[in-house]
Amino acid sequence: MKSAGDVRRRTRDDWTAAALEALADGGLAAVAIEPLAARVGATKGSAYWHFPNREALVTATLERWERDHTEAVIDMVEAEGGDPATRLRRLFGAVLDPAHGPHVELALLSTSDDPLVAAAVSRVNERRIGYLARLLGQLGFARAQARRRAVLAYSVYLGQAQLMRATPGVLPQGKAARRAHLDDVLTTMLAAPV
Repeated sequence: MKSAGDVRRRTRDDWTAAALEALADGGLAAVAIEPLAARVGATKGSAYWHFPNREALVTATLERWERDHTEAVIDMVEAEGGDPATRLRRLFGAVLDPAHGPHVELALLSTSDDPLVAAAVSRVNERRIGYLARLLGQLGFARAQARRRAVLAYSVYLGQAQLMRATPGVLPQGKAARRAHLDDVLTTMLAAPV
């Protein structure tokens, strides 16, 4: 049996990282204390040291997803600067990179009937669409048009995510082909209204 000192070795961050991985692999149902404890090589007591129950772990995991998969990406795009078109290119390049698989996003969307997940997905979707609309507005699109284009761009992202997971061979392979694909997406998204 592990001592109280062992319980403290796994941090809250360790647990939410493991929970995000489990979520990506098996959906919300996979975020359960006992299997996660086995996954991180800890006792269930270690999880309960940081979280009073599974709901608290799920909430913290969703907050981490929101922070790492949305706020950190926006911060990275903004920190590197550039005009709005450059920032859009950087954003799409980052989120459509196959190395950063969409598994967590898709798992959450498939379980958005859960109230905790629904609230987090709603916040994240609005934040992402709002950020896209802001960049499009900076490019000269009127507010309503920027919002419509942002929703369209976000829909493209979600469609790409589904393709990356289900049929990755459909998407362009290789750096040059992915760059040309990104150019096409951005050209379409930024085209003047008809």
